[in-house]
Parts: sequence; C-alpha cells; structure tokens
Amino acid sequence: MTKKSKIDHYSDKEALDFHLKGKSGKIEIISSKPLTTKRDLSLAYSPGVAAPVKEIAKNPDRAYDYTSKGNLVAVISNGSAILGLGNLGSLASKPVMEGKSVLFKRFADIDSIDIEIDSSDTNSIIETIKNIAGTFGGINLEDIAAPDCFIIEQKLREILDIPVFHDDQHGTAIITTAALINALDISQKKIEDVKIIINGAGASAQACANLFKSSGAKSENIIMCDSKGVIFKGRDNIDQFKSAFATSTKLRTLEEAMRGADVFLGMKNADVFLGLSAKDVVSKSMIESMTKNPIIFACANPDPEIKPEIIKEVRTDAIIATGRSDYPNQVNNLIGFPYIFRGALDVRAKIINEEMKIAAAKAIALLARENVPDEVVSAYGGDRPKYGKDYIIPSTFDPRLISIIPSAVAEAAMKSGVARKKISNLEDYKEQLTSRLDPSMSVMQGINAKVRKNPKRVIFAEGEDENMLKAAIEFGKNKLGIPILIGAEKRIREQLKKIGLDENYKIQIVNSTDKDKREKYVRYLYKKLQRDGQLERDVDRLVRNDRIAWGSSMIACNDADAMVTGNIRHYAASIEKLKKVVDSRPGEEIFGMTMIVSKGKTILVADTNVQDFPSPKRLVNVSKSCVRVARLFGFDPKVAFLSHSTFGKPISKNTKHVRDAIELLKNEKVDFDFDGEMQPDVALNPIYQEVYPFSKIVGNANILIMPALHSAAISTKLMKVFGGGKLIGPLLIGLGLPIEVAPLRSSTSDILHLASIAAYSSD
Repeated sequence: MTKKSKIDHYSDKEALDFHLKGKSGKIEIISSKPLTTKRDLSLAYSPGVAAPVKEIAKNPDRAYDYTSKGNLVAVISNGSAILGLGNLGSLASKPVMEGKSVLFKRFADIDSIDIEIDSSDTNSIIETIKNIAGTFGGINLEDIAAPDCFIIEQKLREILDIPVFHDDQHGTAIITTAALINALDISQKKIEDVKIIINGAGASAQACANLFKSSGAKSENIIMCDSKGVIFKGRDNIDQFKSAFATSTKLRTLEEAMRGADVFLGMKNADVFLGLSAKDVVSKSMIESMTKNPIIFACANPDPEIKPEIIKEVRTDAIIATGRSDYPNQVNNLIGFPYIFRGALDVRAKIINEEMKIAAAKAIALLARENVPDEVVSAYGGDRPKYGKDYIIPSTFDPRLISIIPSAVAEAAMKSGVARKKISNLEDYKEQLTSRLDPSMSVMQGINAKVRKNPKRVIFAEGEDENMLKAAIEFGKNKLGIPILIGAEKRIREQLKKIGLDENYKIQIVNSTDKDKREKYVRYLYKKLQRDGQLERDVDRLVRNDRIAWGSSMIACNDADAMVTGNIRHYAASIEKLKKVVDSRPGEEIFGMTMIVSKGKTILVADTNVQDFPSPKRLVNVSKSCVRVARLFGFDPKVAFLSHSTFGKPISKNTKHVRDAIELLKNEKVDFDFDGEMQPDVALNPIYQEVYPFSKIVGNANILIMPALHSAAISTKLMKVFGGGKLIGPLLIGLGLPIEVAPLRSSTSDILHLASIAAYSSD
C-alpha cells in the first residue's frame, strides 16, 4: 500500500527511458572476490571450487559459510496483484521485483534476486519455490493476489526452513502496529480497551488485524469491513480467510461501525476494489462519531479514505497517518522489510515468527520517541521532528533503523528458538550494522526536502537540450520550485513533443526577444564591466547571444534565484564565461567539488574542475570552503590532504605544496580536523588506523583535497566509470551567485541534482 506514495510525477516515456538507458533494468551481479589472475579464477571455479562443494555435501549448513546464501533473498511474484494495476502477468511484474531487490541492497546491504513465476496455480507456485529455496537465505513474496498469497505463504512456512515473508501483509502490519503503539501512547489509551475498525479485508488488512491481536487487542473489539459492509458471523458468501475475522455484532455498515470507535484503519481492498484504492469512503460525520482522541490511519493510495485536511476540519484531537509521503506519519513498508530480513538472515532464522514481528514493531515505535539525529533534520529540510501527533513513525532517513530493527529481530529470533546462529554481543552487532551503511547517502533527499519548503525560481539555461528540458520539467513536477527555460520557444515546444509531452505544456520560457528585460540586463552588466574596457554595444551583444550572461543577470536583478547551465559545452568553457560576468564569493576561491557516493559512504573531492596546479594558499582556501559546504549538507568534516606519499614517505618535490598547505592550516587554528599528506587508501580505509594511531583522519576522511586538478579529475572519472561510484556534481564552489555547471552530456538526474543544489545554496 506504500509503493506509490503520491500521484506520479513522471511521464511514461521518462520512466521507460530510465529503465532502458545503459544496462537494461535496475540490477546486475558483481563478484565479491577478485577475479584478475589465473589463480583467482582457479580458486573461484575449477579446481578450487571443489573444496567448498565437498564441505557443503557433508554439511549443508556450510552453504551459509562458503556461498552467498546467508545474504541472499529471492523476491518472488506471479504478477497477479501488481501495485494498483491488478493482474498483468508474471513478466510485467519484473520491474517492480527488480525495484524491491534494489531497496534490499540500498537499505540493508542484502543481495536479492527477483523471480517471476508464470503460473496462477497455487500448488505449482509452491512446488517451484520449494525446489529453488535452498539457494536462498529468505523468500520475500510480493504482489500475489489474495487468497492465493495466504495459501502459498502458509504452505511454504510449513515445508521450508528459511524465512518466508509476504511483505504486502506483514511489512504493512508491522509498520502499522508500530504507529498504533505510539498513537495509543500519545492518546493515553490501552490496546486491550480500544474499539478498532478496519475498512478493507485483503492481505494487508488481515495481517494488521492478526498482529494487533498478537500485540494485545481483543478479537471482539476488532470489526472488519469490506465493500459489502461489516464481516459478521453468519454472513453469506465470505471465504475462510475473511470468516476468521467475523464478529458477533448487529452492526452492518461502515458508518454504524465507526460510531464510538477509537481506531480507524483504512486499507486497500484488493479483492473488492480490483487493486484500486478506496477513495473517499469515510465522511466527516463518520469521523465526528468516533470517540475522543481518535486514531485514524487512512492508508489507501494514492487517495486516502478521507484526506487529513478534511479530518482536521471536524477533529483537532485526531492522530492521523496515511500511506503518502506528502503528509505526516507515512505508513511506509521501507521502514520494515529490509531491516527485518537483515536481522533474520544474520541469525539464520528458520522463519519470521510473531515474536520477531512484534519485536520489530516495538523497536520502530520506540525509535520514534527518541531525539532524532541530524541526518533526519537534514531530510526534513532543517526542521527537527519531535515525538507527538505528527511524528509517530520514524523517518525513512533515520540512520539508526539499520541497527535498531535488525538487532531487535535477531534477539527475538534467538529467544523464540528459531535462530540457528547465536549473536553473543548485541551491542557489537549493532555497531557492525551501523558500519554497513552511511546515512549521508540520503543527502539529496535532505536537500530536496529543504528546497520544497522554500521553492525557488531556477533557470535551466540550455532550454532546448533534451536532458536539460527533462530536468526542468521534473524540477517543477516535484514541487522543488519554478523552472525557467532560456531558449527559442519554437524549438523548446518541438522538444516537448519529442519527449512525449504536449507541445503546449505550461512552462516559463525566456529569451532575448524580451526587449525590456534585455535592456535591464544590459544596464546591469555594462555598469559591472565598463571599467574592463567593454562598450555598451559589446555588452548588449553579450546579453543577446550568451545564455550565461542573460541567466546570471536575471539572478543579479532578482528575476530568478539560481541557475544550472552547461551540458552542451565543455565545463571549462562555461567556467570562463561565468568568470566574465560573476564575481567570486568574498574571501573564497572558485573551484569544482565532486560528491562521490560509493559503498555506503559519501566523500567530497576538490578541486576537480577549475585550477590545475594549486598553490599552498589555494589548497588551504579550498579546504575551508569544502568544510563550509560539508557542514551545509550536515556532515562532520574530516579533511585529508592527498598525495602519492604518506606523512613524508616517500619524499618528493611534487608533494611540497601539500605539506606547506598543512603547515599554513596548522598556524590558522581552524575548527575542523585535518591531516596529511596521505595516500587515498590511508585516508579512507580504517585498516590503516592501527598503522597511524596518532591521526584522527586516517580511515575516517570525508573531504579529500587533491594535489592537482588532473589527479582529482582522473580519479573521480575512474570512480564513475569503473568504480561503481555515484557522482554528484562537480559543484561549483566559491562563485558569488548560486549557479551550477553541468558537465558535457550530463544525465537528466545529474542536472536535476545540480538544480536542487543551486536552489539550496540560494538562501
């Protein structure tokens, strides 16, 4: 129910292009071992592979030690209930299942393979999964229609000795239960006393009801409704699964059931509504009829059963949650399934039982009550959420999720006797979990969250360029601000049609045909450039013909707030144009800084694009600016000055300027940690902390100051092409106006990131 958090912001063509470009699809397999030499190949395959084969034959549990089984989950569907689209077949579900696999990796470092089974026969599906299950440490069932999903999961749990988890049921139930625990705490109600109304009788609704009962709710206090009304004992034509939730009651309609209710839980009813959400089935009068401090979880997507703003018109005391990300308290499965599987896999659990689910729900609930870390503040755009009516569920950006939930699940598995592997020290285990992922990977979400709270007018200077145009459209659709295109309107309209949109699509376009604006910008630039030997006619020609001059003048004259340019020319050419019309930031150098996200860690690298051989003083200034930017993004700056030598070994004249920069910085008594000179592996790999225990930076660096532009540019490009790193930028640091330059042939996503960063820095 949380897979489509809000109305789609993307055209079909944009989504298709995303999945098509580069390698088709979203996942690939890479080797976890080196395969560079003949000896490596011999160990990986024949004859070296024979040794683990024989060990596993003697003891099947050794597969957890010698293969990827212990960190491998199968995401399995037959495509009978894909998102809100219904039964479109197994192959059509593959993009969704690949997406689920990506989320497993991104949030819990779990390797995952998607498997689509072309069958609607439950026995056939069960037999297929049973026969391949030995390959995996866990099975995640996804998008399988009820009642088949119940039958398949129940049978597999009986015959397999690995966790089988239908996320549409149990993931939703766990997060909803966590939200209920906190909502009851805030409203000062007890779960065994409250009257709960569940509208919807599909897989997730039934799982929620079961987990509520396991958490203390009384069966007689839970009333479940479907499209025909209350499910009561004696009602005709209900299946065995719904009948398990039938109650002895005279109530027959949702409206009657809502009177005096403490809790309303609205769920998608896949059986009755054919995969569509139950929009607007709850009225104001129903909400008014509920008890004091009502708890209302309107979780249908994309449109809830009743919108929060309508609830607030009649009930100021209500605690509200939805399945959408644009309201507080999003019931989001992403908080659950990756971390639940992480804990289950790490103790080699045989199943995910009720004890483990309840432990996960309680851990999630308790986490929301704690003071949130800075990463969450960044993700919320600078606001610090606090436990209360509008914060009963932790943020998906909370870095503590990876340690808190898996450890609670693992502990419950051990206590309930379903773990085959013991974790002797849970505190050490939490630290190991924390080191698997770096919360700074969510930096763009945090930037976008802040930008949305104070939208800006951002110029996309090369308006006719396809990727620049797409980025501008997405910038507007994602409510990040108002995009402004510079370019010939006819050509832009043609491009809009080419990318699958109406040629009359509403978007602001400006160009030099606007005589009043052109004259204003000429006056501004002439005043700025007249002492550089520029004649007014020269400035007029510059404004008419140069998009960078036009766009920067718009910002300077308060007709726009920020700009992204480039993409159709070399980076250096854009920089030279900018230097002619824009001053540097007072006291700072202009340089390029690239953010690299790789293996769960984010590092900032400078200077990647502006000056080739920096002086010691420039290196010092660059480091200070990097620290400023790092803190702007919420990082704790740790600066390493890089070289081919480490702390003077080997000595080289080519490293003197780096050593001189460090000495200059020592004399300035700055308020951040730095060290060098050092090689990049020393700066980034914690293994070297034992070799150089005197340094706070060794193995901990997140800002790398390069000795020269060519070394910075080469290393970052290598990381992008061969190292698997995600690059953001280069960001243009030190310029007096909020302008970013997209390198030649940047993707739509790259340009969109730069536009957001330009808007972010315009405050």
